[in-house]
Amino acid sequence: MKTKTCFAMLVLMLSAVTTAYGQKSFKLKSPDGHIEAQISVGKQLTYTVRYDGVPLIETSSASLTLSSGEVWGNSSRLVKNRTRSVNKTIRSPFYRRSEVTDVYNELLLGFKGDWSIEFRAYDDGIAYRFVSNKRIPFNVRSEEVCIGFTDDAVVTAALPNNQWTVAPDQMAAEQGDAAVIEAQFTSSFENVYMESTLSALDKNQLLMLPLVVNAPGGKRICITESDLDSYPGLYLHARAGTRQLTGVQAPYPRTTEQGGHNMLQLFVREREEYIAQVKGARTFPWRVMIVATDDKALAESDMTYRLAAPSHIEDTSWIKPGKVAWEWWNDWNLEGVDFKTGVNNRTYQFYIDFASANGIEYVILDEGWAVNLQADLMQVVPEINLPELVEYATKRNVGIILWAGYHAFNRDMENICRHYAAMGIKGFKVDFMDRDDQEMVDFNYRAAATTARYKLLLDLHGMYKPSGLNRTYPNVLNFEGVAGLEQMKWKPTTADQVTYDVILPFIRQVAGPMDYTQGAMRNASKGNYFPCNSEPMSQGTRCRQLALYVVFESPLNMLCDAPTNYMREPQSLEFIATIPTVWDETVVLDGKLGEYIVTARRRGDTWYVGGITNWTARDFTVDLSFLDKGSYLCTTFMDGVNAERKGSDYKREISTVNKEQRVTLHAAPGGGFALKLTKTR
Repeated sequence: MKTKTCFAMLVLMLSAVTTAYGQKSFKLKSPDGHIEAQISVGKQLTYTVRYDGVPLIETSSASLTLSSGEVWGNSSRLVKNRTRSVNKTIRSPFYRRSEVTDVYNELLLGFKGDWSIEFRAYDDGIAYRFVSNKRIPFNVRSEEVCIGFTDDAVVTAALPNNQWTVAPDQMAAEQGDAAVIEAQFTSSFENVYMESTLSALDKNQLLMLPLVVNAPGGKRICITESDLDSYPGLYLHARAGTRQLTGVQAPYPRTTEQGGHNMLQLFVREREEYIAQVKGARTFPWRVMIVATDDKALAESDMTYRLAAPSHIEDTSWIKPGKVAWEWWNDWNLEGVDFKTGVNNRTYQFYIDFASANGIEYVILDEGWAVNLQADLMQVVPEINLPELVEYATKRNVGIILWAGYHAFNRDMENICRHYAAMGIKGFKVDFMDRDDQEMVDFNYRAAATTARYKLLLDLHGMYKPSGLNRTYPNVLNFEGVAGLEQMKWKPTTADQVTYDVILPFIRQVAGPMDYTQGAMRNASKGNYFPCNSEPMSQGTRCRQLALYVVFESPLNMLCDAPTNYMREPQSLEFIATIPTVWDETVVLDGKLGEYIVTARRRGDTWYVGGITNWTARDFTVDLSFLDKGSYLCTTFMDGVNAERKGSDYKREISTVNKEQRVTLHAAPGGGFALKLTKTR
């Protein structure tokens, strides 16, 4: 990592003013000067954000209340302030680019009581966090996150997808508002997006992060958090009668009860009167406001990754991203074989042979390999001989990853990791956490650290949004927190996955990679989709599925369909099987939230370009000026003339191109395109 830090005089990037009422005000500007935050300290700790003088975020407040009654941020005595400029490069080997630039101006305000607050101004946003220098343990009762906007702005957000036992308004009437809020703290974090003005939001409706707020001048503000370590996740909800969003966090669990899916979950039955236990000096999570001048800039933001804690793993050479032949989505549904398919060694040997023949790095054993309802990963079903499978896979240069339910993994984590690492297992896909209180966040960090000690990969399925853990523990290659393609097995015909897909890169993916699990070979055009568990399909075209391997980020990426379905589609299989999952460079060429996106990614000398549209047919013109000089062999996958009726219809063309050219491609409704550009000279 290359770092250049400049400790500057206050007047260079920050000015401080003391008002007649003792309120001190500081101005902090981004390195390019466009963004300015004004931070005021006095009766309240408040801030505003402007872009070229135009207000984006109006008076907003921040504070922490401890269980002792002490409040950080209200009538606090300022004892020091410090400012610095930083320009550094972060190595990011398992990300959308191999290096991330980290350039910002920073203000630190220190207060009596051994605490401080840090503000950072980037060219693409503002972030702040509280810092404790206390050496003794304490509890945080609550955190005030209150963000004000200039008008009745439109918000695009996903809601917790909890299973309501009664209607929310009925629950509020019978049990009070607190019961409605509590019911939303248990969620799989998989839901589609809704749009609403601030004033139309229900005050009891929680909004998951990240979310996007429309701002003056066509700008977007994406609100999220980073470095969520040993602290509950943040939700926002509307403050009635205002133009503000305020924070809510799940209190710390007091008692939990085993239950849920196959007895693999722990449900909170009672909570404490505080949100977090603090052992001593620490930093708290960053509150992040990404400011994008256009939608494609939002999709390119590295803010979450930049603000995360640096890697805790010195030697990352053993971490191998890649693709996974996955059996759950396609229901172990092979054709033309002479054995009964299902959870047995013969079936998995077929998947291993398929992976080996196509250079696919991993095969996953999803739910079913461990004895059901026991929450014990040391009990393997008799149809599976794991040592035999591992030996079979190792000889064919394929790694095995095991699915694990949360409670089963948590209750015996050290022994499980030790045992299966020694056997030769390469990693775990852990599922059904479905909470983000401090106890669950601690579990995720403990799982990351424990798997890293045994050189195991980790895919956190059943998980809240990423918040930088993939930088801190790079063996954590993927996260769910997304309503991925798996839901096409059961979603009703009225579901609109196509529109959801063109929202994700601008909101959820800003937080980090997604375990979306694309790759369907059955592709339904509009009106032809229906849910089918054993032979599932996607909405939209075949070329859309190919494009998603470029547009979506998944360092550990699934091939969701059955090997025998891929084997009938050799051109699609060759494209998917050879595409990288981590990148040296990423450029979002064009995009509009909810409508379309075009993304280019480079690995070595080879570029891939993927584009998807909503249900509107669209002609794309791709400017190839991002290429280096020289000639490139261009393999093009484009929707066929009948793709609007039959989603699997596509055409493949091969040509020679260079950086001086533009390529025009047509996408059918729900369609897309994919290019592979290989340098020849």
